[in-house]
Amino acid sequence: MTQHIHRFDNKAVIITGGAGGIGLYTAIRLASEGAKVALVDVAEEGLKKAKKQLLESVSGAEVITCVADVSNEDDVKAYVAATLEAFGSIDGFFNNAGIDGKRFPLPEYTPEEFERVMTINSTGVFLGLKHVLEQMEKQGSGAIVNTASIGGILGWSSQYGYIASKHAVVGMTRAAAAEFACKGLHINAVAPGGIKTPMAADAMRKLNPEDPEAAERQFAAGIPAGRMGTPDEIAGVVAFLLSEDAAFINGQILVVDGGQTCQ
Repeated sequence: MTQHIHRFDNKAVIITGGAGGIGLYTAIRLASEGAKVALVDVAEEGLKKAKKQLLESVSGAEVITCVADVSNEDDVKAYVAATLEAFGSIDGFFNNAGIDGKRFPLPEYTPEEFERVMTINSTGVFLGLKHVLEQMEKQGSGAIVNTASIGGILGWSSQYGYIASKHAVVGMTRAAAAEFACKGLHINAVAPGGIKTPMAADAMRKLNPEDPEAAERQFAAGIPAGRMGTPDEIAGVVAFLLSEDAAFINGQILVVDGGQTCQ
C-alpha cells in the first residue's frame, strides 16, 4: 500500500455510505493517514466486511461501525453520539451516502421514486450537516466533504430524483459554508464523474443488461481521459479537502471527472 503522510493523527472522521465503494476506499485512505474512523451504513453485513477490509489494509487502525439510515434523524443523532463516545471528537465528516435510483422517462417517473431518492440523497445530507456541524461548532474546528456529482452540475434524462438531489447537495454545501466559515469550519463537496464502483456497475447493467461491459466501454469513450475513475482517486481528493491543507477552501464543488464536464 502507498505510504501517506499522517495529516489525521488523533483526528476522528465519520464516513456515511462506508460499507463499500468510495466510502470504504476513503476510510482506508484516511486511516492510513492516522484517522480514527466511524463507518456508517444501513447495510450491517456490509459494514462488518468493510471493517475487516480496513483493518487488513491498515494495521492498528481504530474503527467503529454504526448501522444507520441517514435519512432518519434519530439514527443520525445515534452515529454522532457513538463517534463522540468512542473518539471524543468529530474532526472530519465525509457526508457520502447516496443512491442513484431508478431510470424512467419523465411521464413514468413516479412521485414515490422521486421522494425515495431525494430523502436519502438530500435529506440524509441535510441531517448529517445539521447534527455534525452542531458538534463541530462547539469544538471550533472541523471539516466536511459532501458527495455531490457531476449530475449536480449538469443534467441527463431519466434520473430526475438523482439529478435534483445532487443539485440540492451543491446548494446545501454552499449555504453551510457561508454560515460556518466564520466559525473556523470548512465545508466543500466532491463531484465525481464516472467512477468504477458497485453503483456504477449497476448503472451499466441497467443501460445494457445483455452486455454491461459494452455499456462501460461506451461510457468511458465519452470521457476525455478515456477511462472511468477509481474510488482511490476520489479518496485522495476527499482526504485533501478534509485536511488542514484545504483550510482556506470553502463552499467549493470539486469536480473529479477526467474532463467529462469540459466538453
